[in-house]
Amino acid sequence: MSFKFKKLTIWQKSMELGEIIFQTTINFPADEKFNLTSQIRRAVDSIALNISEGSILQSKPEFKKFMGYSIRSCAEVVTCLYKAKNRNYISEESFQKLYSDCYNLTNMMIGFRNQL
Repeated sequence: MSFKFKKLTIWQKSMELGEIIFQTTINFPADEKFNLTSQIRRAVDSIALNISEGSILQSKPEFKKFMGYSIRSCAEVVTCLYKAKNRNYISEESFQKLYSDCYNLTNMMIGFRNQL
């Protein structure tokens, strides 16, 4: 027995991204704990959380709404990544990899939403 969202590639990828972002932010300065660190972690976790919440007992229009929240949360993660790069908390290489992951996930989520 399992929840149907566990089978969704977008949920699986968002869970992976969440763990990568968490590990990345461990090295952020302590004075960012309640600012950028918290913000990017909440935003990345919101992606998977909204996918799962929208998939359970929701109509298709309601699920589309939750997918919109996930897509916007991913955009928020990208903005946080820019801030982290500009503040020299992450390398250009790390930024590019995470940016690419977010870009690909966003496109997957948009495609999924359009097929609902």
